[in-house]
Amino acid sequence: MKKIKPYLTAGFIFVLVAGTLAHFVYDWTGKNSLAGLFTPVNESTWEHMKLVFFPMLIYSLFVYFIFQKEYPCILYAFLAGTLAGTYIMPVIFYTYTGIIGRNFFVLDLVTFLLCVITAFAAASKLSARCVSGVPITPYPNCFGFFIGTLSLLTLAAFIIFTIYPPEIGLFAPPA
Repeated sequence: MKKIKPYLTAGFIFVLVAGTLAHFVYDWTGKNSLAGLFTPVNESTWEHMKLVFFPMLIYSLFVYFIFQKEYPCILYAFLAGTLAGTYIMPVIFYTYTGIIGRNFFVLDLVTFLLCVITAFAAASKLSARCVSGVPITPYPNCFGFFIGTLSLLTLAAFIIFTIYPPEIGLFAPPA
């Protein structure tokens, strides 16, 4: 059986680096609209959620192809981690800015780090529960369907809301 721990460490580093670089891709490509679907097009919280979602999604597919036999539900474990890390970002950001009254660059970096930690902690915990066909939950098909559907809806939302952002705070750059 392949050991997953080195892959978790490598993935953590990959998502941190890829997410950091993704912050600049839209500008580096001359504001290419295709790049903007997968990387932030402005400084809004919503757009910054892409920094966790897309690198983690790519890594999820990578580990799935490597570990699908030993960990049959690894894709769903990593997709759940991806969603956890992505959706914790506005929670942390709006909590700390609500308390302090404004955002700080260093705390934004810490927020990103905490999101990636959350993503990999969830993926690791759930992966450990699906070794040798032991399901994550008593209802593995329901869990997989739910996580898969929520992941696809999130992907679609990133694309749609990049093109047509609603006029609410989550989609507006901080003032």
